[in-house]
Amino acid sequence: MNPTEIIRKKRNGSKLNRAEIEYLVNGYLKGNVSDYQMSAFLMAVYFQKMDFEETTMLPDIMIHSGTVVDLSTIPGIKVDKHSTGGVGDKVSLILAPMVAACGVPVPMISGRGLGHTGGTLDKLESIPGFRTDLSLVEYKKVIEKIGLVMIGQTNEIAPADKKMYALRDVTGTVECIPLIAGSIMSKKIAEGIDALVLDVKTGRGAFMQSESDAIELARMLIEVGKNFGKKTIGFLTDMSQPLGYAVGNWLEVVESIECLQGKNIPDLMEVTLVLGGAMVWMGGKAKSLEAGIFECRSALKSGKAWEKFLELVKAQGGDMSYLQNPRKYPRCKYSKEIKSTSSGDIDNIDALEVGFVNIMLGAGRMKVDDIIDPKAGISLCKKVGDSVSIGEVLAVIYADRQASLEIASHRLERAFSVATEPSVSSPLIHAMIDDQGVHSWHPCV
Repeated sequence: MNPTEIIRKKRNGSKLNRAEIEYLVNGYLKGNVSDYQMSAFLMAVYFQKMDFEETTMLPDIMIHSGTVVDLSTIPGIKVDKHSTGGVGDKVSLILAPMVAACGVPVPMISGRGLGHTGGTLDKLESIPGFRTDLSLVEYKKVIEKIGLVMIGQTNEIAPADKKMYALRDVTGTVECIPLIAGSIMSKKIAEGIDALVLDVKTGRGAFMQSESDAIELARMLIEVGKNFGKKTIGFLTDMSQPLGYAVGNWLEVVESIECLQGKNIPDLMEVTLVLGGAMVWMGGKAKSLEAGIFECRSALKSGKAWEKFLELVKAQGGDMSYLQNPRKYPRCKYSKEIKSTSSGDIDNIDALEVGFVNIMLGAGRMKVDDIIDPKAGISLCKKVGDSVSIGEVLAVIYADRQASLEIASHRLERAFSVATEPSVSSPLIHAMIDDQGVHSWHPCV
């Protein structure tokens, strides 16, 4: 086969067969298809899409480019959660130990920052010593021991996706439903799960900014999961403004620690409890979603969720002293307060712009090989609906890059919109989606 012919075929809108997709994916993994050829293919898919058959073939090929983990020897229903990506989204850091503390095994393979969104791996690796590069043998040992493990893709788990994932980030091909579905489901199915809860984000800071696109993505992910025999449900959640107050890797770890120790950050904890409650329910440890949420609350209140997080960090080599005393962590050389130039109510915080500013500060990547500064980031002082006066601090930015501080501060200031009329934030959870369709959501947190 000729890679150029396959690329041209997809570019012209034709359907590819399994052999053609397999040739490109496996050829790229082996080095027979170049970066620029795969980039061209990804862009062709971005514009021409894939039908359902092509979309289900893609993750299957990615899964079988490596090892499918067998966790059948571990008792219980193994459940994971995946977020399609957001700004300030540190939900996994709270949710995974919380759900594991409820008795549901959580094998979690996460990704790095993608585009303007943060990555769970980058957050975890901001904890000194924390290893996300466990081998499959180590992966199984950790989950057998503590009922929880959080790693990145190994060279054994969907290696084709690992290589393509990094390329999508720097070629402008992230926001593509077939590619997102292939990437997510190949990792999740290969890691050995029985069930999956999806957090599909919509709004300005999401990859799927329109609700209709987010619903289409959720339905596709659920159908792919069903096709592989994995019970999958999704929640459509809001990403119009950053989630929580911290944006940046170590800053988000600290906020997660505070929540695990009992602090209530309303928007962050509402999403976390609903997703966690669904996992506990699907894991057979609660009779309903509401009962699952109750179990999650109990795990937080009793301190068991925090204890489970400490177990996780210890098991994966993290330095516990930084969790017990976060002030010990190194600080950025520079910081700057962003102050309001008007009075009123915060009407909007542009999550997309906040994400890009975060990258400018050093907390994200513009190129595949960029090195992240775990200290850098943004601390929000106000959220949508809060009142503000002239001169009041909206946010504080932290960086070691003095040159980018001024530009970043101007951009972040413009990300805040202040109105003279009272403002309210959007509902955090728009809908629940399963294989029966889209269901309206009534808050039960």
